[in-house]
Amino acid sequence: MKAAYVSDLTPDTTITSFFLVGEKEMRSTREGKPFLRLELSDRSGMIEARVWDNVEGLAPLFDRDDVIKVQARVENYKNRLQLVVERIRRAEAAEVEWSDYFPHTAEDIERLYGRLREHVATIKDPWLSRLVSGVIEDPAISPRLKRAPAAKMMHHAFVGGLLEHIVSLCDLCRLTAQHYAELDLDLLLTGAILHDIGKLDELCYERAIHYTNDGQLLGHIILGLEQVTGRMNGIEGFPPDCKTLVKHLLISHHGQYEFGSPKLPMFREALVLHYLDDLDSKMGAARAVLGTEGGEAGWTAFSSALNRRLLRLDQFRAGPAEKTATAVPENGDTPGSEPLLKTKTV
Repeated sequence: MKAAYVSDLTPDTTITSFFLVGEKEMRSTREGKPFLRLELSDRSGMIEARVWDNVEGLAPLFDRDDVIKVQARVENYKNRLQLVVERIRRAEAAEVEWSDYFPHTAEDIERLYGRLREHVATIKDPWLSRLVSGVIEDPAISPRLKRAPAAKMMHHAFVGGLLEHIVSLCDLCRLTAQHYAELDLDLLLTGAILHDIGKLDELCYERAIHYTNDGQLLGHIILGLEQVTGRMNGIEGFPPDCKTLVKHLLISHHGQYEFGSPKLPMFREALVLHYLDDLDSKMGAARAVLGTEGGEAGWTAFSSALNRRLLRLDQFRAGPAEKTATAVPENGDTPGSEPLLKTKTV
């Protein structure tokens, strides 16, 4: 097991641990001095890191998607934790336990997929039923759907996260349609199931969650629109008005122009889909930050997805929590391991 996870880190300490390299980028200060910007992660979260010294010599020694061992200072920079790396080396294969680096849905994947199929089976409209069934039963899609995250870091950013999010959203759609009887549940479920299907091509997630080239250049809304439109065009006789409604659900589900939607939601089901999608995303982000041990004095660590810290309600109701000290290695490598490559000591 790793010595320290991202969720364990506290400011003004020095840690020695292993992390997965998600991003690696050479940059320069205003004075022209090169430095290395890294995104390091494990199953508990992600943290940015900086390497300031001997950058040209160290940069070729590891790549994105490698696991590295670092000794680093944990600093609070602009209200967010950051690592300043002092020593670094690539990890040996025998030192890596991959379960330390990949968060996974706590749900049973096959059970989730079964629940998704149950939702699809309730869609009465024959055109929508044929469309959605064709997507989720496609042998080129279903295995990817069972593994894909819903995002790189904002919400449900773990293996199986997209399927968990879709099924949760379908549950919310069904509950909402019971309260608002005027809603077309078939349309709403279709939007819930297909709204993020473009993320299968937007993200890659074999060793770490990254954006693909198409994901960077087009994004999941465009990718999903292209895929679903192609499938509707391939169903002979698919009604043009129904096709337009489905496409609008896909392109408007982010709800606002500044969040990437080219159109605002313009009918009831599109409006409801946006707000339920946003609710489930926010609850996923809240669950993630509340599930980690970061933060202090009854509050979580800062959540970039929510742009705030959250109160730990159970601790608040129970009264002031006892403060406990956590032992952190002061310097050096762990006993018995090879020496780290030194960058600088501050």
